[in-house]
Amino acid sequence: MKAGAAGVILAPMKKLSALFTFALVALLAVLAYLAQDTRRQGPRDIAEIRTRLTPVLTRDLARKGLAFGAPVHLRIFKEEAVLELWVRDGARFALFRRYDICNFSGGLGPKLKEGDRQSPEGFYQVGRNALNPQSRFHLSFNLGFPNAFDRAHGRTGSFLMVHGACASIGCYAMTDKKIEEIYLLVEAALRGGQAAVPVHAFPFRMTEARLAQETGHRWHGFWSDLKRGYDAFEATGLPPDITVSGGRYRVAEG
Repeated sequence: MKAGAAGVILAPMKKLSALFTFALVALLAVLAYLAQDTRRQGPRDIAEIRTRLTPVLTRDLARKGLAFGAPVHLRIFKEEAVLELWVRDGARFALFRRYDICNFSGGLGPKLKEGDRQSPEGFYQVGRNALNPQSRFHLSFNLGFPNAFDRAHGRTGSFLMVHGACASIGCYAMTDKKIEEIYLLVEAALRGGQAAVPVHAFPFRMTEARLAQETGHRWHGFWSDLKRGYDAFEATGLPPDITVSGGRYRVAEG
């Protein structure tokens, strides 16, 4: 066979080989993704998680004079990417742990509409029906967005949660290890008789100095209303009663 003819034959073969290699790599990537997604969507053995972690959490709480199953309160701070878990201790709530938030969507400011990939800010309540031990993101609980305030402003969105798997398109995502602790403490509080767990989501620590830095910002007024709820908890150690009236959050006087 002449050299020229061989080249004509080999060129298509090299292209086919390259295409085959590309297709194989793509296929392996897809299979890896599907395997990961399957692990996320698979059922969680919540009984195993309870058995494994309840004694640990009970011990750690007792070291701070706190009880497993007591009422809890969550505070979220976007700027610090921190979730605080507080536990009722007599007449006040005491800080149990701060958890780093692995991921959240968007920037400072409230969620406005479905698909804006923004994590919400505001005052939310988590009841027993919000718990999902079979979540595709390991464990989750729904924040209840949109709440009465959000609806009064025509805001839309659904399935805004705190969950595991460290992936967010509007939720507050934790690592699987952290969500297991948070989930069990919220679940235990609700099982222990707490009607709903308050979750207060803030853009930043609502100090006078920090809020003053945002003077003129489009959300300054909204954040000023959030600050009233923040201040009430700081002063009393109790999550305040919060209602919505005239399109604004109203914080009950202590």
